[in-house]
Amino acid sequence: MSVLEFENVTKTYGKKKALDELTFSIGENRITGLIGRNGAGKTTMLKIAAGFMRESSGEVRVFGENPFNNLAVSANMIMVDNDLNLPASLNIGELLDTAASFYPNWDMKLARNLMEYFRLDLKQHHTGLSKGMKNTFNAILGLASRCPLTIFDEPTNGMDAGVRKDFYRALLKDYIANPRTIIISSHHLNEVEDILEDILLLKDGKQFLHMTVEDLREYAVVVSGKEEVLNGWLSGHEVFHRSSAGFGRSYAVVRNDLSEDQISAAMKNSLEFSGISNEDLCLYLTSQEKGGIDDVFNKN
Repeated sequence: MSVLEFENVTKTYGKKKALDELTFSIGENRITGLIGRNGAGKTTMLKIAAGFMRESSGEVRVFGENPFNNLAVSANMIMVDNDLNLPASLNIGELLDTAASFYPNWDMKLARNLMEYFRLDLKQHHTGLSKGMKNTFNAILGLASRCPLTIFDEPTNGMDAGVRKDFYRALLKDYIANPRTIIISSHHLNEVEDILEDILLLKDGKQFLHMTVEDLREYAVVVSGKEEVLNGWLSGHEVFHRSSAGFGRSYAVVRNDLSEDQISAAMKNSLEFSGISNEDLCLYLTSQEKGGIDDVFNKN
């Protein structure tokens, strides 16, 4: 069963398309990483999924219903981001009590244990917290709600390294005990990769790829060697990135659809093969088509 479905969804702001006929679906009880550069449409997509804004065209379904202004959907999903709008008149302990009255699966014991662990005073007000502590409290809301659809949009902004690590460990432990559909949007794929099952990569408001983390690890390979040899070998292969390594050598990131015979022939010509991290691969896949930062310095 699909928990979240986008079908040819477009969202425009004036003449700009934030989403461009975006289509994908996310099933039950999966942790999906939403990856993409700034301006790729990630936050717009998440706000539409959360029912905060309406799509310009296309169809969006959460639990089979359109989420916009839908109370039944709202009670079973939560979106945690840096702009979480919470009543300023309530202290954070009272905010926990309010959340408990709204979310059917709320776990107050978990919420209070996390508050104690992260040293958050129940009598403090959200507006008086530092950025890192605000986002820590927001993350606690997301975890303790145990919503069937839980969305975290850059949840660790402002947190120090130790708190970020603890948050992701808490998320994974609670997910294992209480499976649900979780979407995490992050610029730091290396931080979250170990807890993800799927990756949805957006580029220019469109789905670039949607696959398991394991499949992404096999999606591309780095080929390196003498520049003239590599240039000849690259013909006919899908190249995602290439760069000079100096001293007459260069390397390229290519799609890993190579046969054993192709790899063997390349190695006989002194070309070398190596893996690439998922984070670096996603950066290359979504880079500007005109080239990398080096091109700025190579212009006349």
